[in-house]
Amino acid sequence: MTNNRNPYAGEYPGNLFMVVAPSGAGKSTLVNALLACDPSIRLSVSYTTRPPRPNETNGVQYHFIPASDFLERHAQGEFLESAEVHGNYYGTSRVWIEEQMKRGVDVLLEIDWQGAQQVRKQFRNAVGIFILPPSLDALEERLRKRGQDEPNVIVRRLLAAGSEISHAPEFEYVLINENFDRALTEMQTVVAATRLRFASQRARHEKLFVELGIHSSQAD
Repeated sequence: MTNNRNPYAGEYPGNLFMVVAPSGAGKSTLVNALLACDPSIRLSVSYTTRPPRPNETNGVQYHFIPASDFLERHAQGEFLESAEVHGNYYGTSRVWIEEQMKRGVDVLLEIDWQGAQQVRKQFRNAVGIFILPPSLDALEERLRKRGQDEPNVIVRRLLAAGSEISHAPEFEYVLINENFDRALTEMQTVVAATRLRFASQRARHEKLFVELGIHSSQAD
């Protein structure tokens, strides 16, 4: 046991949210709306080796880097989590997340279920939110309407959706994105409730908790 605060002890004043969904479930749209409503949450910008889409900007949606650069960073232990998805690498910066959480800033990760499993090994209090489509037919329709992928890619994403959805039980919260406004309100509710957890309140208001003689009921 040490006195240093660390993410495993769950004592950073900032919270870490993980949002996971099969492609086409509306994850990015919901996350962008949440960030617009709540500027106190920062989106973690991941690194990826996939090429940018026409509407994407380097450093905004992703840091787009060559595979050789990604593998070098990975070897140096820079990533909190990393995974290969649909033939491309994705990774999340550990250092940036810890800096934000130490300052009391909440951080949100848009990742896949594999990445979420890796994050939980080091941030035990990370909150997982899984977004489901109202049906597989609706998921296919959304993928086709957004016009970002070739037909063969859409088929591959639909085939992968079943496997991805099977991991929903691993998450604390599950939102069904049938009505956008309702799903956004539910996501905001999850954020608000998380900020009121004992560990979060103690870290944010440490002086008050000491003054009131409030201590954790479990050893960190």
